[in-house]
Amino acid sequence: MHMMDWNTYRQQVTAGVGHFAKLSPETIRGYGALSTAGQKTDQLDAKTRELIAVAVAITLRCDGCITVHTDAARKLGATEAEIAEALGVATSVNAGAAVVYATRALDAYAASSEA
Repeated sequence: MHMMDWNTYRQQVTAGVGHFAKLSPETIRGYGALSTAGQKTDQLDAKTRELIAVAVAITLRCDGCITVHTDAARKLGATEAEIAEALGVATSVNAGAAVVYATRALDAYAASSEA
């Protein structure tokens, strides 16, 4: 059993974006241009870009991004192990960011005790 019906959710997200596009076509057109801009350099292959997108999706906690980019990565040949490795990198970076921001909290504490 899955946590949610990701396939149905992906269809709902796609339909929702389609509705938004009718209401604000320039916004979606701009998003589309931004989304395809990185593909024009051909420095990374499509599968690698999707693996990065999946990793970023979990850091943003965006279920829509997770379902769309995981599906795209799988269709481009990404294995479950490759996705897990990308997720591991994202998890590590998130933990590292928390450590860095922990030092900021300690610095704020020290500054407040000086006031």
